[in-house]
Amino acid sequence: MELGIGMFGDNHFTPDGKALPTGQRLQELLTEVKLMDEIGVDFFGIGEHHRPDYSVSVPEIILAAAASVTKRIKLGSGVTVLSSADPVRVYQQFATIDLLSGGRAEICAGRGSFIESFPVYGYDLKDYETLFEEKLDLLVKINQQERITWKGKLRPALNNQLILPRATNNHLPIWVAVGGTPESVVRAARLGLPVIFAIIGGNPKHFQPLFQYYREAWQHFGHDPAKLQVGVHMHAFFGKQSKQVADEYYPHYAAQMNRVGADRGWAPYQRSQFEAGRSSNGHLLIGDAQEAIDKILQLQEMFGLTRFSAHMDVGGPDHAALMQSIEIFGNEIAPAVRKALQK
Repeated sequence: MELGIGMFGDNHFTPDGKALPTGQRLQELLTEVKLMDEIGVDFFGIGEHHRPDYSVSVPEIILAAAASVTKRIKLGSGVTVLSSADPVRVYQQFATIDLLSGGRAEICAGRGSFIESFPVYGYDLKDYETLFEEKLDLLVKINQQERITWKGKLRPALNNQLILPRATNNHLPIWVAVGGTPESVVRAARLGLPVIFAIIGGNPKHFQPLFQYYREAWQHFGHDPAKLQVGVHMHAFFGKQSKQVADEYYPHYAAQMNRVGADRGWAPYQRSQFEAGRSSNGHLLIGDAQEAIDKILQLQEMFGLTRFSAHMDVGGPDHAALMQSIEIFGNEIAPAVRKALQK
């Protein structure tokens, strides 16, 4: 099982709720991914947002910069909002990152739970589903062949068009991020693409039917069972002592939940929700190393995971605390999980 870290580049905030300079956060991201690479984290994923509480709207730029300061870690999006992007340009950008990094780039495509990119790039939300299905189909075809003849409903057609540059080995790994709908699972299985489930609420075991559904659909569409890949993406943060890290991190986490919730009509975030999420049956990995090891192994047994992504910067916690969390993940949690899975 691959063990990696995902981030959205959440901005830091002053106590009175003002965002600190974005440039500071971007510089920190490169320092953080460099540390991940040095301590053996398997992959890094960076998200795409178009809001004042996030610093990253173009993941490809961050990944290209990260390629220059790392040597082995896989570099991907988390996610590329494909519905409001052009698949040709997406492939070209990630193929370029792949060439710069010596074959370490990958795409994680999703519809996007945040919709700010649609008006930014001039797309209509009424086409939300059609845009993603059509563009994912085109992206997969571009990944499979250099010359493309293609026609859809919402993007201009391509007629024997050569798409360059080509990725290392003429292929990019493409994951599909899903939030929990059967339709998304079937779409990914039909195309033969691995899926990563965003489990950011509730009891993870409630996702078991979707994992099983994906496996059944994968087999139904005639794909090799040995090539099936499934992952989860979950909010995480680590410290030396469980209660201390929870107490210190809670204000950052709650503040971000409330910033997002203000736009979505959520009730104010409560400490009881946070603690329920931290429990053995919850969706949060926030605490010490042993708690994380136990929960990751529990998830792997439950779902048959081939990938686990710890989303580690929700709410823009302090850079020094993030660096410590990364070190604990790479130096303590990941080795223990790998050792346990070898038995």
